[in-house]
Amino acid sequence: MMISSQKVKVDPRDAKLSMAHFYVAFTALALGGLAGLLQVLVRSGKVELPYGIGYYQVLTVHGVLLGLVLTTFFILGFQFAVISRTAGTLSNRARKTGWIGFWIMTIGTAMAAAMILLNEASVLFTFYAPLMAHPIFYTGLTLVVVGSWIAGGAMLTSYIRWRQHNPGKPSPLLSFMVVVNTLMWIVATIGVAATVLLQMLPWSLGLVDTIDVLISRTLFWYFGHPLVYFWLLPAYMCWYAIIPKIIGGKIFSDSLARMSFILFLLFSIPVGFHHQLMEPGIDPAWKFLQVILTFLVVIPSLMTAFSMFGTFEMYGRSQGATGLFGWLKKLPWGDARFVVPFIGMVAFIPAGAGGMVNASHQLNQVVHNTIWVTGHFHLTLATAVILTFFGISYWLVPHLTGRILTKKMNRLAIIQALTWAVGMTFMSGAMHAAGLLGAPRRSSFSTYGESAQAIEWIPYQIAQAVGGTILFIGIILVLYIFINLAFYAPKGEQEFPVGEVTDNAERTPMVFENWKLWIGITVVLILFAYTIPFIDMIQNAPPGSKGYKLW
Repeated sequence: MMISSQKVKVDPRDAKLSMAHFYVAFTALALGGLAGLLQVLVRSGKVELPYGIGYYQVLTVHGVLLGLVLTTFFILGFQFAVISRTAGTLSNRARKTGWIGFWIMTIGTAMAAAMILLNEASVLFTFYAPLMAHPIFYTGLTLVVVGSWIAGGAMLTSYIRWRQHNPGKPSPLLSFMVVVNTLMWIVATIGVAATVLLQMLPWSLGLVDTIDVLISRTLFWYFGHPLVYFWLLPAYMCWYAIIPKIIGGKIFSDSLARMSFILFLLFSIPVGFHHQLMEPGIDPAWKFLQVILTFLVVIPSLMTAFSMFGTFEMYGRSQGATGLFGWLKKLPWGDARFVVPFIGMVAFIPAGAGGMVNASHQLNQVVHNTIWVTGHFHLTLATAVILTFFGISYWLVPHLTGRILTKKMNRLAIIQALTWAVGMTFMSGAMHAAGLLGAPRRSSFSTYGESAQAIEWIPYQIAQAVGGTILFIGIILVLYIFINLAFYAPKGEQEFPVGEVTDNAERTPMVFENWKLWIGITVVLILFAYTIPFIDMIQNAPPGSKGYKLW
């Protein structure tokens, strides 16, 4: 059953575990955001980095801290709170396991960050070979992944305990969503763990002279694309099951929400080749197959849009709205808990369209390795997902710390979201436009000097710098709000909103809880999409300096 009482709180012991994750996440936001500001300023050609700091060093700091550290720690902290709120207080063993996972991840993060700051690991977010980092960097990344597995195990055991105490009942929707995202993460990170442990780390230690670059890139993108959905699904949790409660409505369909999450589990992993469409060594037929599987992910995205706008319209009609769009006026536009994630939802519309371009074989050739891809990345992760995460933190942090979201902080949160939207419009819009002109994805202005192409890109680079500066102001506002809600806001009871399903919704089938079925189908799809291509890569690996011929 769905727990809906406003009096239900996350246990204070579980709240400390969640907040520990948030402290690391928002520290990463501060440092990664500063690196992002320096990055766009350098790219504009108007600023030079001091003290011998390299452009790619700053780029790596920005990508790793925001793309990996911020997201992973925030998501795990959020999911621990969700499990505690909907499936019951964590057991002592699960909570202890969660803390062990947290400290292993934190130690790993510190190791990787130290190497980047010492300029021993300027290998970018994707750390492609033949770029080589210090062994401590790879060891740190391994600890982050292992720590996340341990934390995920604590969540899964809490869900299993709920099922044992409630046989024959569908699990709480939010707990079900946490299980899907955790399983997807565990299966996906097997790829990055394999390439780091079996290829990168022995190579950086000097135990082997060469590695197969094609296999390392393939293993990375086996992980890299479901990573996008690992970021996205917690935002969907908020959109599906929390936003309806915030606006005063009800969840459109419990079954539709669960089906969309199952489809993400099935189709998010066996699609990594669509990031490698321009690479040799992979049979075009297998690329085409994974492009088809990639486009199947559009279905749960459209289901989500249908469900959310169905929820909005039902609420608006219940408040007396008439006409085609009259329900829009009835939404709580003064409530930051709704407005901030809603801006993220709207941003996901052009972001999804750009993703379809990236996954299309012919169109991908136009934008491949251009800054268009970076612009798309900032619409999906840095707008749709991150704004939703900010919206979650504005009520979850005070709930966990025993404080309240004041009117002042609520108003400032809306200002922050609008600031973010303006900054991202400048920066991401300029990136998309410059990408269509061929501007490269990862280059500073000095790379091309005063060439005709570089001069053509200058207006767009300046627009990126303007947008990045505005975004940094947004980051300062977020950090101010977070510190206020964590330490200084008035004491009180802040609701953890959990939506109820509309009365006329269909009953949720128990087949959604059949994990043997869904995990089995996922494994079959992965084996079907990757087994033969991997055999082909190994059998036809180039001699001598293996995959280096790609470079």
